[in-house]
Amino acid sequence: MILHHLNDLIEDINLADWQQDAIDQFKKNMSNKENLFPCIPATQSFFLNHLRYAFVGDPRIPKTKYELADILKEYAIHSNVFGKYSSLIVFFQTPEDLASANMETFEQLFWEQLTHLHTLDEQKWPDVIPFDPDHNSWEFCFQNERFFMYCATPSHLHRKSRYFPYFLFAITPRWVLEQFDETPYYATKIRTAIRERLIQYDDIPPHTELRMYGDTHNLEWKQYFLRDDQTTLNTCPFLKMIQNKKKNKR
Repeated sequence: MILHHLNDLIEDINLADWQQDAIDQFKKNMSNKENLFPCIPATQSFFLNHLRYAFVGDPRIPKTKYELADILKEYAIHSNVFGKYSSLIVFFQTPEDLASANMETFEQLFWEQLTHLHTLDEQKWPDVIPFDPDHNSWEFCFQNERFFMYCATPSHLHRKSRYFPYFLFAITPRWVLEQFDETPYYATKIRTAIRERLIQYDDIPPHTELRMYGDTHNLEWKQYFLRDDQTTLNTCPFLKMIQNKKKNKR
């Protein structure tokens, strides 16, 4: 089993030092009563033990992409039994030389990992999801499952909701988000509360690209890696990287 339950990690004395520290730091963030983490469903998932956790190597090392693909495959197959707020938390080993890297380095690593995941996917891209990231219905897919991808890094100093001392992915299935939206009044109320928390939590205003999935002007990929300011990439690296990989194979 490569997916871990929080209780298992608390009792596991065989964790590497960095793994134990990552779990401790994550628990601290999620359970902080004085500085509330903005994403309310995420904290609910934490306290209900609906989250699953995994550890992978340094994202710069080639074998890490295979570790991540195996983990996400297992999660995609079993996610619906973990609870209605299920998400996967992936901690990457982040040595000091990587932890001190700039925002651009982590942004590049994030999109490289998503590109590797796609090339290792054993299932074809779902027919119902456009393959063009600049379509408002596009989202990342793997193992025939749709996911929202969240990335946190040590380089986020002002957007603290995206700061973590280790390179981190939080991966949420679309079905979790759809269930959340089944009660519109509740969903709207929670989103308003999240935004209010976000304003308090971060040192800068909420990013202008934070929009609802499916909205006419929404591009989902722009929310995956939010920079430490209000800027964003002009084009999605995902499709470009895949096209470059195909060219290199010729």
